[in-house]
Amino acid sequence: MLRKLLDRLHPLFARDGRLEKLYPVYEALDTFLYTPPDITHTASHVRDAMNLKRMMGMVVVALVPCFYMAFDNTGYQANLAIASGEGTPIEGWREAVFQSLGGEHDPASFLDNFLLGALYFLPIYMVTVAVGGAWEALFAMVRKHEINEGFLVTSALFPLTLPPTIPLWQVALGISFGVVIGKEIFGGIGKNFLNPALTARAFLYFAYAQDMTGASIWTAADGFSGATPLGALAVGSVNTSIATITGASWWQCFFGYIQGSMGETSTLACLIGATILIGTGIGSWRIMLGVVLGAAATSSLFWLLSGDSASALMHMPPQWHLVTGGFAFGTVYMATDPVSAAMTEVGRWWYGGLIGVMTVLIRVINPAFPEGIMLAILFGNTMAPLIDYYVIQANIKRRMARYGS
Repeated sequence: MLRKLLDRLHPLFARDGRLEKLYPVYEALDTFLYTPPDITHTASHVRDAMNLKRMMGMVVVALVPCFYMAFDNTGYQANLAIASGEGTPIEGWREAVFQSLGGEHDPASFLDNFLLGALYFLPIYMVTVAVGGAWEALFAMVRKHEINEGFLVTSALFPLTLPPTIPLWQVALGISFGVVIGKEIFGGIGKNFLNPALTARAFLYFAYAQDMTGASIWTAADGFSGATPLGALAVGSVNTSIATITGASWWQCFFGYIQGSMGETSTLACLIGATILIGTGIGSWRIMLGVVLGAAATSSLFWLLSGDSASALMHMPPQWHLVTGGFAFGTVYMATDPVSAAMTEVGRWWYGGLIGVMTVLIRVINPAFPEGIMLAILFGNTMAPLIDYYVIQANIKRRMARYGS
């Protein structure tokens, strides 16, 4: 029935139809629900089950564990603060809905945590999809091409990098900047050299720092202040253990039940996603491993040379760098973006290593930016074409030396 309905509507959106300008919207819905009708049949073409739609869909599947944490941990942190008496419920429609559904701000209740987390995450996600999708549709109609599935991933990644208390109008402004300035002005998907989701977050980070940094934005409770582990370490004492400064053990950081952006806190969730991406051949294990090796080597060097340094981040062991902040999330989902990352196999090692080194350098050398992975990946994006260029030139020189007369 649905297929017949779409077929009957097709003439309205086809060339010379009354709704011709809206064809990209119709095409996006059709190909989202069904396999694209344009299929090669002859043996002269290579057939592959993995197309762009399936690839982007698989990335969203790999993000499911992070979505789970965005619901569960966001609600858990808020309910924990409220139940302890350190914070009070944020007044507004969310609290009214939460109470009407029987929520009791019980951090031991999975349902209470999941429900409260959903009331904060879902509005941010829906604004991202509505506003970003509108920009995608507008550019598609002007350029007369289909709406690409790439935004499906951008709209999933961007909300996961945000704090739960961010105003919704800033969400709309941020995704607009990421889609328009970070991608569309360069020609759309495949032509952008920066990750659109990270571009959107970086814009908000510098334009509205008061809503993206500090200790009062990570928990959806009034009057509660709780810094992220990296934020606490940036101002912590070297004479105090890391677990005491951060208020969390290494295992708590690994599982993700700590302060931070809604979907970035759990290293375990990101490892599950990494397994899916590597297993399906979508994510580059070379980039992921390169980031980890670069960060581990640099943090080990700082740790060994920390001496009498007054910075707690200098004394931070390598294993803590790997589970704090958005390191795992950025390594698995952002650094491996197939458009903005390095393309050559050797280049991917250098690209990943550069991001890992820059992440720790930004964290340790400049405590004003304790979360270094975002800026490191954007820097890596700008360097990726240059890395690929030198890798290709090196290959050409080797071949010339081998086969030249």
